[in-house]
Amino acid sequence: MKNIENLKLQTHSTIKEALTIIDHGALQIALVVDENDKLLGTITDGDIRRGLLKGLDLNSSVESIVYTTPTIATLSNTKEEILKLALSKKLHQIPIITAEGKVVGLQEIEELIKPKIKTNKVVLMVGGLGTRLRPLTKDVPKPMLQVGNKPILETIVEKFAEYGYVNIVMCVNYKSHVIQDYFGDGTKFGVNIEYILEERRMGTAGALSLLEEKPTEPFFVMNGDLLTNVNFEHLHDYHISNNGVGTMCVREYDFQVPYGVVNINESKILSIVEKPVHKFFVSAGIYMLSPAVLEYIPENEFFDMPTLFETLISKNKNTVSFPLREYWLDIGRIEEYNKANEEYDEVF
Repeated sequence: MKNIENLKLQTHSTIKEALTIIDHGALQIALVVDENDKLLGTITDGDIRRGLLKGLDLNSSVESIVYTTPTIATLSNTKEEILKLALSKKLHQIPIITAEGKVVGLQEIEELIKPKIKTNKVVLMVGGLGTRLRPLTKDVPKPMLQVGNKPILETIVEKFAEYGYVNIVMCVNYKSHVIQDYFGDGTKFGVNIEYILEERRMGTAGALSLLEEKPTEPFFVMNGDLLTNVNFEHLHDYHISNNGVGTMCVREYDFQVPYGVVNINESKILSIVEKPVHKFFVSAGIYMLSPAVLEYIPENEFFDMPTLFETLISKNKNTVSFPLREYWLDIGRIEEYNKANEEYDEVF
């Protein structure tokens, strides 16, 4: 997404200020926001010309020419959804907002069609044993199980490449040769792949201590047994705009207690709630980390990602959550594996 700080106006801004933004910027649009950066509307050259024809002058407020119902997308929209929306309405750019309506960027459609290659690393944790998926994982590691007529890991690689993230590190262990023989150096998949062999299990964060070349810019970490169509570019932008040291994708999870829950104080019954639903946010196994986190990861020790985030929190570092509303499936059991195969064609 494009940075929008120099595109913002407020309703008391003048038409002359709007013209300056539109004429001197390459995006040919101004974004009108309130004091909390909530998007109120947009202004284009056409809006200004129509205002001038109605008798407004350059010192008039933009309030009466703001287009208050622009087409927008949210951080949870995938690349495909944004592109489809833009093409259907013949738009060259779409404002991106948060769930609360705060504008955080402007997506140029040209960039979606021709994604820019990015240098940020993608670290994929693909060394798991897949015990709960036996006997399917007897001869192959879990990320290499076929879903949609291709390995799970291939879909993950393709999705990152779709957004221009082509520098991939795979942390391998169990049946590592199967992965390495299939992907090689990544050339045939349009990416660059390096491998880190975990001699022993290091955990989702501990394996990062084995990186030969330490990242100098924010990097992704993702479990290799997930299927998702999350917009990785939006996750990247969100991490940057929130000044995050560590950003964790989270997923809403709920379960229903199958009984009436009795709330008591000593022996007195205070209330009875019939089959209540409890909701939580759980880690989705996808992260974006800044290089500074590496100093908190011990060398050659088992260290998982929750422990890393707990450490960062204890050090008052800025840890951020990125709620996922896109398709997401953790393939940990036979049931999820079967579900993934049933849904793959529709989703991907």
